[in-house]
Amino acid sequence: MLVTILVFLLILSILVLIHEAGHFFVAKFFNIKVEEFGVGLPPRAFGIKRGETIYSINWLPIGGFVKLYGEDEAGAGKVSLPKEEKEKTQPKDADRAFYSRPVWQRATVVFAGVFMNFVLAVTIVSFLFSVIGVAVPGKDVIVDQVISGAPAQKAGLKKGDTIVSINSIKIQSPDQLVTYTKGHLGEKLILKVKDQKAKTRTVEVTPRKTYPSDQGPMGVAISQSVTTKKYPIWEAPFVGTKEVLNQSVLIGKGLFTVVSQLVTQGSVPKDVAGPVGIAQLTGMVVGIGLPAVLSFVALLSLNLAIINILPIPALDGGRLFFILIEGFTGRKVSPRIENYAHTIGMAVLLGLIALITIHDLLRIISGQPLIPQIK
Repeated sequence: MLVTILVFLLILSILVLIHEAGHFFVAKFFNIKVEEFGVGLPPRAFGIKRGETIYSINWLPIGGFVKLYGEDEAGAGKVSLPKEEKEKTQPKDADRAFYSRPVWQRATVVFAGVFMNFVLAVTIVSFLFSVIGVAVPGKDVIVDQVISGAPAQKAGLKKGDTIVSINSIKIQSPDQLVTYTKGHLGEKLILKVKDQKAKTRTVEVTPRKTYPSDQGPMGVAISQSVTTKKYPIWEAPFVGTKEVLNQSVLIGKGLFTVVSQLVTQGSVPKDVAGPVGIAQLTGMVVGIGLPAVLSFVALLSLNLAIINILPIPALDGGRLFFILIEGFTGRKVSPRIENYAHTIGMAVLLGLIALITIHDLLRIISGQPLIPQIK
């Protein structure tokens, strides 16, 4: 349990620190004054000032933050001045304040955090594809289970058999086998089968017209074979980027489903996990091994990137949205309106997190599995 908690906090901290490092380095590149780079969240335990930036360690061991000079006043176009500077027309380092920078620079600084999370996901996936390898579907259909008393068992099919063909038609996917079988219910089918010792035999099976809903006409559970493929180092980043983009689309669709169900049904989808659920998953992947942990980190980093880029106030996407409005209209959004928007956005996000957390706790109390069991 302790190991799970420590790993969970470590993963979360890495993801947030990578995100904040994006803001930090891009701000430094544009010569925007960075007042503080914090590890963990306030209150501050201690800090060391190097140059103009305080590098701090904070008591809450989750994530981190970057404090940019003039960031809070970006919408108002001013910064809060200490007493000794109130008589001056311009605050010290005003030209290095976040609010004083061109729209494109501010937008780049805000977007950099999201970009770094995306890069982290691509880097991890590329590493796994190159060093560990990736499981890819094969061309064989494997018998995973044979139901006692079903036509498949009577015909002599066994667990581990490979179904090569059916009525001389080569079988290359489970869907192909299922479709053909359901199109010939009650008919005698000739299956060419290969056992685990690569010995080939022929069996005859007649799929039932009436069968239990959890068994199928023949009474077998089948799956696609899986092989491991490794990519050369030069190719892995391209394949990794493609895979991360594909996952991004799936995550986007999943987020749309979550929002739709919340709005239309007022409930959280069963497969959605909040902080508690993610902590549970952390324990599961730690038990599997390092490759699973790395894959999990990549997936979380990608989720963090996609959620953060959404145009929701209080998130980077919301901040970017207001900056882009200024870019298109040439006028800053009223700071009062922007502050209200971010406050409301934060309240909604916290409410959503609380709702999902309650959902996780109720699931744990009821004994429901985090990952649905496949029959």
